[in-house]
Amino acid sequence: MERKKYTPYLLLSPMIIVMGALVFYPILVTFWYSLHRMNLTKPAEYAFIGVENYLKILSSNGFWHAFSNSAFVLVLVVGFCIIVGFAVGLALSRKTKASGFLLALSIVPWALPGIINGILWRFIFYSGNGLANRILLNLHMIEEPYQWLGNRFVALGIISFITVWRHVPFCSIVFLAAIQSIPKSTLEAARMDGANKIREIFHIVIPMISSSFKIVFATSVLQAVNVFDEIVALSGYRDLTKTLLIENYLTTFSFLDFGKGSALVYLIMLFSGWIGFVHISNLTGGKKVEKTKV
Repeated sequence: MERKKYTPYLLLSPMIIVMGALVFYPILVTFWYSLHRMNLTKPAEYAFIGVENYLKILSSNGFWHAFSNSAFVLVLVVGFCIIVGFAVGLALSRKTKASGFLLALSIVPWALPGIINGILWRFIFYSGNGLANRILLNLHMIEEPYQWLGNRFVALGIISFITVWRHVPFCSIVFLAAIQSIPKSTLEAARMDGANKIREIFHIVIPMISSSFKIVFATSVLQAVNVFDEIVALSGYRDLTKTLLIENYLTTFSFLDFGKGSALVYLIMLFSGWIGFVHISNLTGGKKVEKTKV
């Protein structure tokens, strides 16, 4: 009996060791670094300073500029991922001969790496002779090439659009699976009662797949907070389009301030971890799993 009691822990021990070495240990070390003055360009100034790094970050104009950029991207990405993802999922739920092909085609942006997506769209929105400027010039809508990445909010809007374009396939699949799980008898009964397509969507489909909206909301927030490759490929590390992750990368690897960079990444990690917790709670429906007695 004693041997059977410890067998599950023995079988789980490889996973526990890997998680401890690759997840929990880096988290603890990062937090320890964040409490120190640790700039590799000034090794003699290494010292324990408590929460000073966090206070410097929260009082920095650069941080709040990056935060406002991230918030702007977050609002656009979450809003459009929910709206467009639901519309695409609803369209894919209609049985046609091309349904399989359209479903496979919709997954393509999701399958491409973020850096590749950024490079592709950089060719389109290139400020000189990019595809977007070529089309607008040929249509005589503009007289000279438009500097797409020269305006802060236009550039952030393009970054948001690319992020939505990449994440919408996942959102649409989530919505598609939820829509297909709705009993056909429910929809048929609504049609017999005289419900049109609009009422069917707003009074039956949306209320019955409300949990899917929560999942899409949580994943869209994570996608928006963690956007990095697309920004680097599209506009580099410019202050104009700098987000929290770009700010963290520059602080840690360009200025070699590992103490301040660790504090910044810890703030981002805590926020992302909270969103992840909400996401998991939505997946489980907020219900505790009860043990059954055998």
